[in-house]
Amino acid sequence: MPVMVDGESLTLEDVVQVARYNEPVFLDESAILKIKKSRALVETAINEGRVVYGVNTGFGDLANVSINREDLARLQINIIRSHSAGVGPPFSREVVRGMMLLRANALAKGFSGVRLQIIETLIEMINKDVVPVVPQQGSVGSSGDLAPLAHMALVLIGEGEAYYSNQVVNGKEALRKAGIKPVVLQAKEGVALINGTQPMSAVGVLAVHDALQLICDATIASSLSLEALRGTRVASDERIHAIRPHEGQIDVASAQRKILLDSEINQSHADCGKVQDAYSLRCIPQVLGASLDAIRYAYSVLETEINSATDNPLVFGDDGVVISGGNFHGQPIALAMDFLGIAVSEIASISERRVNRLVSPDLSELPAFLTSKGGLDSGMMIAQYTAAALVSENKVLAHPASVDSIPTSADQEDHVSMGTIAARKAANILGNAQNVVAIEYMCACQGIDFLAPLKPSEPLQEAFKTIRKRVPKLTDDRSLSQDITTIRELMRSGEIIASVESLTGPLYEN
Repeated sequence: MPVMVDGESLTLEDVVQVARYNEPVFLDESAILKIKKSRALVETAINEGRVVYGVNTGFGDLANVSINREDLARLQINIIRSHSAGVGPPFSREVVRGMMLLRANALAKGFSGVRLQIIETLIEMINKDVVPVVPQQGSVGSSGDLAPLAHMALVLIGEGEAYYSNQVVNGKEALRKAGIKPVVLQAKEGVALINGTQPMSAVGVLAVHDALQLICDATIASSLSLEALRGTRVASDERIHAIRPHEGQIDVASAQRKILLDSEINQSHADCGKVQDAYSLRCIPQVLGASLDAIRYAYSVLETEINSATDNPLVFGDDGVVISGGNFHGQPIALAMDFLGIAVSEIASISERRVNRLVSPDLSELPAFLTSKGGLDSGMMIAQYTAAALVSENKVLAHPASVDSIPTSADQEDHVSMGTIAARKAANILGNAQNVVAIEYMCACQGIDFLAPLKPSEPLQEAFKTIRKRVPKLTDDRSLSQDITTIRELMRSGEIIASVESLTGPLYEN
């Protein structure tokens, strides 16, 4: 369905649909009057000779430099060019599409003083898939994501580079091929395009969306491991969690109960005499539940941010005033992204401990390294190494970026958020965690194979069959990299979750 931009009602799911799945975008008519009223105030201020930061002054520590009226348009072009100083690998196309959507939505709130044409052109670029090439590095997260947004805005004015028809071409050529006219910036518009938190927010929205999906996969994978390791279901008993009522913990335990229906495997060890399981099995609701609560917190922060006005100065058309403030500061996103990264790293950490149990015969009572030819074959020995390496890498990445600050712009900008770095780190942690959970799926399915002909619960049989359609049982050593990649693709597509939820209904209500 087309996604409406009005500055007020964008959802995280809307952003994902546009960024990742190319849903079309349109500007809601309700926003047009606010946009025009805001622009009219900027033009009135110029005509009356008022001094307004970023409109007829320099930027940052140059705010005390007045700009002649005949140079106002050039000032806006100069800020885009000069601030395009990013380096490093580019953001993915989906992140940049999300960034463009979020910037259009922020401008559509009607507090930025830009012409309607600016927003319409951004939306046209999204709909015709003209995607600027935006380097990932160069933002300290305040005054907003200046460098990334400047690279985005370069293409809007027919400069820079862009992806179009699976090729990287210069911005002017990309717009020409798409039939889009470059924008000729006027007063206030350059600074309005680059003062904001949209790059960190776009990365964050996609990461939060995928982290919620990862919670579902981690719940299923951990339940498969519990079956393969012949663990007890007692730890998900509703009474336990009712007397420690953290929402995430309750929800994970509930999801486990839906998945871990009675099974042949469970019946086979009903009288085994084991008193309790290791923490990585017994504390799944407590650990995954705490991560789920943290992810939901990050979701709520982004839900507010993506419908906020984050540039400077802000133009209040109804009040007839232009006010300089600090809504560009990325601290809310920085803290949320650091929290997200820590929460997701814990999903991987506990997952790797279950992988270790699965491959260790003294802990699993399964063949060593999940192979029947131990010695001749190494089985899944090194898959656990890979999981351990990813978890250790996440420990480094999980160090918070938001506790750091470094002064910029000759100490005018003397406290910054590092929000974009926090968001990028969280996305990297997420990618590592997805691979760890894919390894757990792979090892747990191999463990289930060794328990045949006993079967797991019906929902887990569906997950097992979905994986086995693409990844066969390991009978002789082979490269496992492709198996891990294939399972991660199944996770990304949602196929494993869908197979389980076809019997259980939704595991989580977000």
